[in-house]
Amino acid sequence: MNLRTKIVALAVAPLLLALVLVALAVRHQENDLAQRERALIENSYMAQRRSELRSYVDLAVSNLMPLYESGQDDEATRNEALRRLAALNYGDDGYFFVYDLEGKSLMHSRQPELVGQNLWELRDSHGRYTIQELIKGAKENGGGYVEYEWRKPSSAQLAPKLGYVTAMPRWNWMVGTGLYLDDIQTTMDTLDRQVNANVTATLLWIAGIAALCLGVVSAAGLLLNLSEHRTAEAKLRLLARRVVQSQEEERGHLARELHDGTSQTLVSAKLLIESAVESLDRQQQPTPPALVKALQRLNDSLIEVRRISHRLRPALLDTLGLPAALERLVDEFREEGGGVDASMMIGGESFELQPEVKTALFRLTQEALTNVRKHANAQHVHIALNFDEEEGVRLEVSDDGTGFDIEAVQLDPRRGIGLRNMRERMEAIGGRLTMCSNAGRTSIEAEVPARSARAAAAEQKQQAHAPASGARA
Repeated sequence: MNLRTKIVALAVAPLLLALVLVALAVRHQENDLAQRERALIENSYMAQRRSELRSYVDLAVSNLMPLYESGQDDEATRNEALRRLAALNYGDDGYFFVYDLEGKSLMHSRQPELVGQNLWELRDSHGRYTIQELIKGAKENGGGYVEYEWRKPSSAQLAPKLGYVTAMPRWNWMVGTGLYLDDIQTTMDTLDRQVNANVTATLLWIAGIAALCLGVVSAAGLLLNLSEHRTAEAKLRLLARRVVQSQEEERGHLARELHDGTSQTLVSAKLLIESAVESLDRQQQPTPPALVKALQRLNDSLIEVRRISHRLRPALLDTLGLPAALERLVDEFREEGGGVDASMMIGGESFELQPEVKTALFRLTQEALTNVRKHANAQHVHIALNFDEEEGVRLEVSDDGTGFDIEAVQLDPRRGIGLRNMRERMEAIGGRLTMCSNAGRTSIEAEVPARSARAAAAEQKQQAHAPASGARA
């Protein structure tokens, strides 16, 4: 057996086989995790949508309760109720609708041409009786969720929709609203593309390592071939030992990288999720502790996925940062009108924030502005964003509206969903939320410490400058 054959047999072939097996294992694990992440995100998205829909309908019905419980069933009272519902909306595609329990449309703010028509026999593209299903859902257990197809106002195209409806029996009404689901597919497609890109990058790294190892082995073999036979034999034995050692070191290195990084997190999350799913299938009970723990582990592995998945966040956050994104949000708020003026002030020297911090502060501002427009009856709203190298970042949204009872809102499960979401977002990133509300002034203040707020690159840069500054001192 010549030297080349020995190198191929003892070094190259096992190395290539090991790298191919590692690549296949990585690809399998990442694809499996991607499928589970997709299912988890989709389920979470739908659960959030269901909760959101029910809150909207509960809010709308509570707005009608004074009229409904007054005992007056005349036409003027019902028309006033319809007028109140028609005035409620949330975005271009968010609206309420009312039908009587025989299928006649009584109010539809986006399609007024349907009012007065009996749509009992209306079917969607799948042959389902849309209005009949909605009425059936409203009658069961005081309200229910229904999936159907309906024309989307912003695009004028049919789109899948999730609706929540409830009945008002004394008036013979069905009241409901819905959220369109076509954007979830866009989100899932983006996630799939990013996961595929991540898998491709990993495989390319493995291929690069294989090419480097092959180059080292080939160079060593070429040098050995130029030596004398006896010296070549001695060097060949030495090379064989070094190649084996190199293989073991490389395998150990790859094993540590996979064990301490991607594989350990993904496999752990996979096993925990499988355990939780089996438990749920067997017992049909609320989320067990195993699933909660699995989700915590999965959040650690999703850090990289968050960096390459977006669109759950605005592109402006990634390109220009939080101040620019908030300024654009304020401009959009002004453009929407509504009689509320908005202003913004940025203090301190801005620095790069963690992606999670930018997203949380941006969503908090969005929710606060929405509450101001819908509930505050304010004339002016002011946003103050302040950066401090030592203290961190602080965001304050204040308005001159009528205010609200913070304690009462937090105790009422049907109200304050947005405020609870704000608080949970801040807790998730290690921040603190403070609210103060009186007649004439309401303030929502969010603070994130510098250690939690600062992006890793900026923090490393600051740490790199610290010893030099100390040496000069």
